Amino acid sequence: MKIFICLPIISSLLMSVGCQVALSQSSKHDIKQVLVSSQKLSELNTANIVKFAEVSQQINEETALNLVWKLPQVQRKAREIARLSKGTIKLGAVVDGSPTANEPYYTIRIFENQPDYDSTIYWFRVNNNTGLIEVLDLIENKYISLDEWREKFKR
Repeated sequence: MKIFICLPIISSLLMSVGCQVALSQSSKHDIKQVLVSSQKLSELNTANIVKFAEVSQQINEETALNLVWKLPQVQRKAREIARLSKGTIKLGAVVDGSPTANEPYYTIRIFENQPDYDSTIYWFRVNNNTGLIEVLDLIENKYISLDEWREKFKR
């Protein structure tokens, strides 16, 4: 009877000792890998590290709105509308959509804020991960880069 009781206890002790040895060996191996990685990290160009850190941070709603609002074309349109309306109509901006798993963009709507209604002028989207701004081309019904939009703006 004593053998039946002691056998499971002894086997579980042997298994736990074996697991402990395996874990201690793997943790020593992991430490060596971390040290090698940190040595290589010090050899990297710091400019690349900064760029990666900037790209990996997600922007918030306020930052996306400010990026669009500060565009020269948007500011020019705001001054033009205020001048033509003698200050009665102002340009407004609102975050109309937030990033999702499938669409990592904030959607920003620029509009004339008239007393009775709003009239949309531009649609922008700002990439949540990179801060890249794109403009909705209403004729083609697709988002284009700011450079493409500026070229169309010149024509």
